[in-house]
Amino acid sequence: MRYLDEYRDPVLARALLEEIHAVATRPWTIMEVCGGQTNTIVRQGIDELLPAGVRMVHGPGCPVCVTPLEIVDRAIAIAVRPNVIFTSYGDMLRVPGSATDLLTVKAAGADVRVVYTPLDAVRLAERHPDREVVFFAVGFETTAPANAMAVLHAAQLGLRNFSVLVSHVLVPPAMTAILDAPGTRVQAFLAAGHVCAIMGWTEYEPLAARYRVPIVVTGFEPLDLLEGILMAVCQLEEGRFEVENQYARAVRRTGNAAAQEAMTKVFHVSDRTWRGIGEIPASGLALAPEYTDFDAVTRFEVGGVTARENPACVAGEILQGTKVPTDCVAYGVICTPRHPLGAPMVSAEGTCAAFHNAGRLTPSEPTP
Repeated sequence: MRYLDEYRDPVLARALLEEIHAVATRPWTIMEVCGGQTNTIVRQGIDELLPAGVRMVHGPGCPVCVTPLEIVDRAIAIAVRPNVIFTSYGDMLRVPGSATDLLTVKAAGADVRVVYTPLDAVRLAERHPDREVVFFAVGFETTAPANAMAVLHAAQLGLRNFSVLVSHVLVPPAMTAILDAPGTRVQAFLAAGHVCAIMGWTEYEPLAARYRVPIVVTGFEPLDLLEGILMAVCQLEEGRFEVENQYARAVRRTGNAAAQEAMTKVFHVSDRTWRGIGEIPASGLALAPEYTDFDAVTRFEVGGVTARENPACVAGEILQGTKVPTDCVAYGVICTPRHPLGAPMVSAEGTCAAFHNAGRLTPSEPTP
């Protein structure tokens, strides 16, 4: 494909790799925050081509993976109700809850439907006024504007049978939590280009200054990532800690003002639990008071649903970058893409799925 092929040019990739090898004089640890970036890095073997001392650590950048177990259980509790049409993006259907998943309850007769946009769910609510239509609003800042627009549109239409189950998380607080964690070895970040396309990068500037870490806004193709890694290594070698933008074709410093306006109308910042990690203060979005009528948790009274992680799953440590999938005794044995034990084995953006799909069944890098 044109444009994609241009960012996968092997000659340019080799030149960037050679430059990284020439610039790096010391060991450095860089974390990519986005699961899409993780998928490309692992699938293309970029991490295995870097200088021996330059390590890529895979962060909590998969929205499916960090959706709390209790939220999945709440989704299932809502979906099994006879008057409900439960809608979601397809990758959430196989995320395991405590006892089952949305795909299994769909097979058992629940009306669970895959949609491609939250406005599809709004249209379902229009067509089925006698049914409750719920949309599973999951994701980082990237998906929040579209979900906010769905709520705004439903409000304009006066729909009383539409609601959202919200599990939105924010990237900068997660980066802060990683940097504050005892023994963290992360020295630089590759920030997610699609998140920054919405939010810009002004939020990252105080982080770079406070923790003295370079942050490079980076795209998702192999050349994007290699250039982002090179920019991060150059900063580390020079003792700089700035926010730089590799993804200039899509990201501006101030982001997308219209998208941000929709988000701030519908949501407010709240504390949020991350699957396998725990609660991170001010790391999520919740419905603003004027839109709580659209809150599925309140409407279906599932706020009391809680859950505990399977003790055999080390997803939390993998999401924080302190372990890799091959450190997990369940990986590839009782946890596979066909039978996932934890969420990182479900989504294509999950680190465990990326490793498994790339055939990495034995340790390929040391644990930090």
